[in-house]
Amino acid sequence: MTESTPPPSFDQLPLNPDTRKALTAMGYVHPTPVQLSVYEPAVRGKNLVVQARTGTGKTTAFGLPLIDALIRKSATKTQALIMTPTRELALQVSAELEKLGQFRGVRVTAIYGGAPMGPQVEALQSGVHIVVGTPGRLLDHISRGTFDVSETKFLVLDEADELLSMGFARELTAIVDSLPKERQGLFFSATIPPDIERLARDKLRDPEFVTLSSDQVGALTIEHNAYMLPSGDKRRDLIRILEVENPESAVIFCNTRDETERVAEVLKAHGFDADWLNGDLEQRERERVMGRIREGKLRFLVATDVAARGIDISHLTHVINHDFPEHSEGYVHRTGRTGRAGRTGTAISLVTPKDVGNLYLVRLLYKIRPFERMLPSAGELKTRAELDVLAFFQEAYASRETHPDDLAMARRLMTHSSAEHIIGGLLRDHLGARPEAKEHAAEARRAKNPTPAAAIEPRLTPAPVDRQVREPRDRGRTSARRPQTARPFDEAQAGLEGAARKRAAEGPSSDSPLTLGTGQLPPTARGNVRKGAPHTTYTEWEPPLETDDDRPILRAAHVTSTTPRDGGQTGATRDTIQPDAADAPARPSSEDAVATDATAHVFINVGRRDRVQSNDIEEWLIDAGLTKEDIAGIRVRDRMTFVDLRTDHVDRVVTAVSGKQIGTRRVNAERARVRV
Repeated sequence: MTESTPPPSFDQLPLNPDTRKALTAMGYVHPTPVQLSVYEPAVRGKNLVVQARTGTGKTTAFGLPLIDALIRKSATKTQALIMTPTRELALQVSAELEKLGQFRGVRVTAIYGGAPMGPQVEALQSGVHIVVGTPGRLLDHISRGTFDVSETKFLVLDEADELLSMGFARELTAIVDSLPKERQGLFFSATIPPDIERLARDKLRDPEFVTLSSDQVGALTIEHNAYMLPSGDKRRDLIRILEVENPESAVIFCNTRDETERVAEVLKAHGFDADWLNGDLEQRERERVMGRIREGKLRFLVATDVAARGIDISHLTHVINHDFPEHSEGYVHRTGRTGRAGRTGTAISLVTPKDVGNLYLVRLLYKIRPFERMLPSAGELKTRAELDVLAFFQEAYASRETHPDDLAMARRLMTHSSAEHIIGGLLRDHLGARPEAKEHAAEARRAKNPTPAAAIEPRLTPAPVDRQVREPRDRGRTSARRPQTARPFDEAQAGLEGAARKRAAEGPSSDSPLTLGTGQLPPTARGNVRKGAPHTTYTEWEPPLETDDDRPILRAAHVTSTTPRDGGQTGATRDTIQPDAADAPARPSSEDAVATDATAHVFINVGRRDRVQSNDIEEWLIDAGLTKEDIAGIRVRDRMTFVDLRTDHVDRVVTAVSGKQIGTRRVNAERARVRV
C-alpha cells in the first residue's frame, strides 16, 4: 500500500519570518495551488494572467508576493493598486491584506463608492503602501488629484472578468493608462474570455497565462438540479421546494432588485430566516447583513448577482436560482459559490418555459447537465412533516438518560411483527393530545440557523494541479518547457468518473465526499459520451409510485459510471427525501406485476437502501430449495423487492425469508396483492 503524498506547506516558499508569523496567526497551514503557482513568477517580476475559480485563495496568492517581497516599506507613496468589481470585495481584500502584513508594517486602505470622501482622502495623504478599490471611486480620486499614482508599480485586477462584464472597461482603461509605463500586472479571473486576453495583450508585456481551475471546473464537482415549473407563482413553488430540500444555508439569486425584496418577505412570512441584499441597500445595512452571514445567523440570503459578488459566502451548502440567469456565464459564476474548499454543494434552479433555452445553452457550452425534477409531491411533503416530528422527538430525548430496561423493551418491540401498529398507537396517544406538535416541529426546522463559517473545519488539501504557461494568441499550445497536460475541464470530468468507479467497486458509502446526484430522470437520460473515453450513463430508472393526488413520488436515479470496455458499476446516490411505503399503494402490492394462475409475487420489505442486491435475494431463494429456473424475476426497488415465481413456491419462500436480519432490520416477506 503506497503512502499518500503529504500536502504542501509554506516552507516551500522563501518567506520572511514576519510573513510566516502572520500566516500562522491567520490559521493558514497549507498553501493552495494558486498560491504556490503565483509566488515565484510574481516575485521575479513576471506579468501573469491567472485563471482560478473563486474561493481558492486568490487574495493570499497576490498578497504574499506583494507584502513579502515587492513592497518597499520605506516608501511613502502608494506602490500597489488592486481593483475589485464591488465594494464588498474591496473591503474583504483589504482586511485580508492587513492581516497578512500585520507584522511587516505594510499599510493598506480601501477606497470605494458609497462612503464619504473625506476619510479616504486623509488615508491616502497619510501614506499607504497598498490601495484596494472599485474603479469608479478610484478614478474619481485620481482625477481630483487626491490619489498620487506616480510610484504605483504593481497593478492587480481581482475578478477581471467581472470588472469587464459589469461595464467598467472605460474606467479601468483610464486608470491603467494613468499608471507608470514600467509596471507589473497580475490579473486574476475565474474565466478567460477573449476580452480578458485582449486586455492582457494591450496592458501587459509578455504575460504568462497560468491555468489552474475555473468556475466551470468547480461547477462539475457539485450537484445540479432543475425544477421544471409551469408558468405561475414561482415564490409559492420555491417554498414547496425549500420544504423538501431543507438546505442548511443558501444564497437565492434573483434577476431584479424588486424581486429580491419580495422573495425575502415571502420566505420570512413562512417562518424561514431570510434577508435580502441589492444595490438599493445602504452601506450600513449591507454590512449588517454580511455580518449575519459570517456569524451563521442568517440562513437564506436573497440577492442579485452584483450585490452578491465579493461576499465571503464560501460555506454555503446551496445556491438557488429563483430566476434563471439571463446569460450562461452567470450560471457558472453563481453555482461556483458553493462546493468550495473541498466541501460538497448543490445548485437548484427554478426553470419556467421561457428559461428552457438558457438551460440548454448551459448544457451545450459548459457540459453541465442538471437533473430535471418536478415539484415535490404531496407524498414528499407528508414525508417531510414526518421527518420534522422525528427530529422533534430526537431533540426532546437526546439529553435524557434512558433506562436499560426501556432500551431492551424497545429493541424487542422493533422486532415484533406488530411493531408498526404498536408504535403508531403510542404516537397517536402522544400526539393526539398535542395536535400542534407537527407545526411546531416544522417551525423549528424553518427557523434553524446554519453552522457559523468559523466553526466549519476547513479542508484545504488541494488536488494536484498542473501549471500551464502559454502565449495569449495560442490558447491550446503549451510551452515547450512544460509537458502537455489535459485541459482542466477534461481533468475534472475524468476525475469525477474515476472516483465514481472506485466507490462503486468498494460498495456504497454514506459518507462519500462526492455526490453525483439524484432526481427524476427520463429513461433515456445519458451523460456526455466521447468515443473511447469513460462516460456517465443514468440507469436503473424506477417507475414512480402513485400518490393520492395522482402525482408521482420522486425516486433516486442511480448513476452508473462505465467505460465502453468493462461494463458498468453502480455509483453512489444522494440521500434524498423519499416517502415511506405508507405513501405507496396498499402494501403488499406489485405495482407492475401481471399475475397469472401459474405465477405469484412475493413482497419483501428490504431494498437498495438496505444494500440488498438481486443476487442476495437469489441466494435466499436457493437456500429455500428453489432452482434458478423456478425464479421468474427479481425486482429490487429502493425500499422493497418483488419476486416472481410459481404459486406453489410462495409459502416456502415466505417462511424461509421472513425473520432474516439485514443489519438491525428484520426481513418480512408476504404474498403481494395485485392491483385490479
